[in-house]
Amino acid sequence: MSDVLGSALELLTERVGDRAAEWDRAGLLPVEMLRELGARGVLCAQVSTSDGGLGLSSSENGELTAHLGTLCGSTRSVATSHGMAAWVVTRLGSRRQRAAFLPRLTSGELAAVAFSESGAGSDLSAMTTEIRRDGNDVVVSGEKVWITVAAYADLILVFGRFGEGAAVVVVPADTPGVHVERIADPLGCRAAGHAVVRLDSVRLPADHLLSGAGMSLGLLVTSALTYGRLSIAWGCTGILRTCLRAATGHARSRTQFGVPLAEHQLVAGHLADLLVAEQVATRMCEHASRCWDDGTPELVTASVLAKHVAATNAARGAAAAVQVLGSAGARDSHPVARAYRDAKLMEIIEGSNEISKLLLAGAA
Repeated sequence: MSDVLGSALELLTERVGDRAAEWDRAGLLPVEMLRELGARGVLCAQVSTSDGGLGLSSSENGELTAHLGTLCGSTRSVATSHGMAAWVVTRLGSRRQRAAFLPRLTSGELAAVAFSESGAGSDLSAMTTEIRRDGNDVVVSGEKVWITVAAYADLILVFGRFGEGAAVVVVPADTPGVHVERIADPLGCRAAGHAVVRLDSVRLPADHLLSGAGMSLGLLVTSALTYGRLSIAWGCTGILRTCLRAATGHARSRTQFGVPLAEHQLVAGHLADLLVAEQVATRMCEHASRCWDDGTPELVTASVLAKHVAATNAARGAAAAVQVLGSAGARDSHPVARAYRDAKLMEIIEGSNEISKLLLAGAA
């Protein structure tokens, strides 16, 4: 393990610790903590050191994300979205745009990425948000739903239609015409700042339009989602590690019918399934991150596979952990109860299980 990764892991342990239950109940994360994590580079750790990031590989950033996933699903969701925003700027921005926006994302400002619309969830080809040029400006109109981090964001990267193609525009959240409405009481990752974002003829300088403008919508979205899917997969691995630790600890210390729960065969079966689920998710994530680091053409498929396997395993594993703990794990903000809710959401976002299967079938 590199010193940089080790320091980042220690920082997350210190700043997040065991406070996730408190944040989950409140539905809020401390923004000052998020800004500190951003300024220390850990929310987009793959950004190069020259741009203020930590310069971690995908494999290193994956372990960092998994560790954060063991601590707090909401904070991990913020890191996923913020890191995805940084990747979109890195991948699609011009040299001048990278120099303008990346230092902001590594100095404490927070960013969200806006894909989904009420009529364009899994079917992003139905997106209706419009981005158009008007002289030296660009004008954005539309409504985005279930946008993670949007309630905290300083910058929102908005995907939309641009002529015959598509584009991404960097929208400061305080721009006139931007309206952000927090979603109350989401099922999972309750403190991650999910919100509806309305854009009423929002006018910005044309240099906020990333240089990939005019590309096909599918190509633009796939580039961003590859990062997001892999980050979620690593986060789900963290969920599984939390569930495995909680379930085994409880089963070994709790006695029923004169013996520890762990010695009852049906309970032992749950523990074995949890271990298998965690190990399989880890290996899928490691493979996808190697594809990223090596630049192999199978990266897109590997990221879909990792996300699908890890999210499915996390949902099943969290349910098994709740079953093992019984009433002890049935309190709403207990780690396995949070995992149960958070993991279910992971089967939906950044490509539902059904969409993942369709993509994987196409790659078979």
